[in-house]
Amino acid sequence: MRFNHVSISARDLEASARFYCEVFGMERLPAPDFPHARVAWLRLGDQQLHLFESDDPGPARHHLGLDVDDFEGAYRRARELGIIDHDTMMGGVYELADGAAQMYLRDPAGNLIELCWPDAATLDRDLFGPVRRLVDDRPQCGEAARARLYVS
Repeated sequence: MRFNHVSISARDLEASARFYCEVFGMERLPAPDFPHARVAWLRLGDQQLHLFESDDPGPARHHLGLDVDDFEGAYRRARELGIIDHDTMMGGVYELADGAAQMYLRDPAGNLIELCWPDAATLDRDLFGPVRRLVDDRPQCGEAARARLYVS
């Protein structure tokens, strides 16, 4: 029916919970006291992000995709915090074939976060500089050309 939650690791549970609350406006919820790991449950709209304390590093390319209501503000804040990931995926701000924009960040535990925006044409290019386009890096044909990040 829908995703109930996504669960990711946090080396420092409090630092990671604070990061998601301060940077993305998530709300901390009561969480159970499990015997195997400390956890924090966070709400974003009607979805939840669960954090569990672990020393294990997160996978390099697994990521959490989030819509934001202010992509330019998120970019400024991410740049200020030095958390934009320029290396793992496409780097910086990237425009998909359907015109949606995305950029990748790292949280305090090293988890990859994709920030999504529906229309790259609305972005202030003076702020971002040149925005790379997927179709310039790899032409999209057939089914790939019909791919849409935002579906109704």
